[in-house]
Amino acid sequence: MKYQSAVPSSRVSVRNNFRREPEAFRNTELKTSNFKPGRFCLSALLMAVFLAGLVGCGGKKKAQGGGFRAVAVERGDLQITVLATGNVQPNNQLSIKPSISGRIEKILIKEGDYVKKGQVLVELSSTERATLLDAARSQGPDALAHWEQLYQATPLLSPLSGQIIYLPTVNGQVVSQSDTIMVMSDHLIVNTQVDETDLAQIKQGQEATITLDAYPDETVDGKVRRISYQSTLVNNVTTYEVDVWPDKIPPFMRSGMTANVVFNVSEKDNILLVPSEAVQQSPDGQSYALKAPAGGKDKPQTVTIQTGLTDGKQTEVVSGLGEGDKVLIKSFSASQVAPTSTGSNPFMPNMRKSGGSSGGHGGH
Repeated sequence: MKYQSAVPSSRVSVRNNFRREPEAFRNTELKTSNFKPGRFCLSALLMAVFLAGLVGCGGKKKAQGGGFRAVAVERGDLQITVLATGNVQPNNQLSIKPSISGRIEKILIKEGDYVKKGQVLVELSSTERATLLDAARSQGPDALAHWEQLYQATPLLSPLSGQIIYLPTVNGQVVSQSDTIMVMSDHLIVNTQVDETDLAQIKQGQEATITLDAYPDETVDGKVRRISYQSTLVNNVTTYEVDVWPDKIPPFMRSGMTANVVFNVSEKDNILLVPSEAVQQSPDGQSYALKAPAGGKDKPQTVTIQTGLTDGKQTEVVSGLGEGDKVLIKSFSASQVAPTSTGSNPFMPNMRKSGGSSGGHGGH
């Protein structure tokens, strides 16, 4: 404690002035009444760093062409899309069960077949017929043929047109009325989850392109057939089910496959395009761009433009620029070379401001 009280007050003042140097440095009036050798040396050092930063900044801007690069306005095609993932599933899935308990005598279809409504799928024998035929079979082929002709099998008909997607039974298998003989679907679809922020861009009948993870090189065209009215929360994101019907179901498409769907929102061909970063917005909402001088000697010109479609990377130019015109795009942020709004410079040392006055005491 005795040692601290013996320290001259001038040393404490120099310590606090070092913390508040940025504010003192911005004061253009030199107060000779507060002049101290230590403070003068520090100010001179900061002035040297500041000037070196300005020189280096100017050299860098000149080397990089003032921090801008020129990009030509070109013609091209632009397509706006929405991406979604989903799964292949039947639109209507039907489990087929026998109308009677008994034995399967003959299965007339195989898994993957497309059948029509009313087509015979399976021939069944009731429990009584199966018992009678077994007894006739033991008496010889003539007796068996007689009773088969006299006592016809019960046919199982397809209730709708569609595809057999599951067939777990075999000939001769005994089944009851509660057993599922086969499963069929009327049409395979792709059920997707679309984010609520993209739902406004999805319409009934909208064209879409389907790609299966199992066959990434194959694409299937389809159309939107259903947009759910009920939302679903997936990973804390509100989504809506959108069903896409393939125009033609390829042989390799299977129920349960993972699919990626691209919804075609809008598309334009042979239009003027510029990088989206070249388009700026004025406070009144007007779009403009910085046009490069044609001869390379004149100053860049700010031109008002009218924009159209954009995918975030490229933007359509409706008017204001022509094909072959060059626009300037910043190659780095202006904050890297310009002082901030408070007057500080990025090349200056980052010093914390003290809460007291220049003559205050430092922290304990």
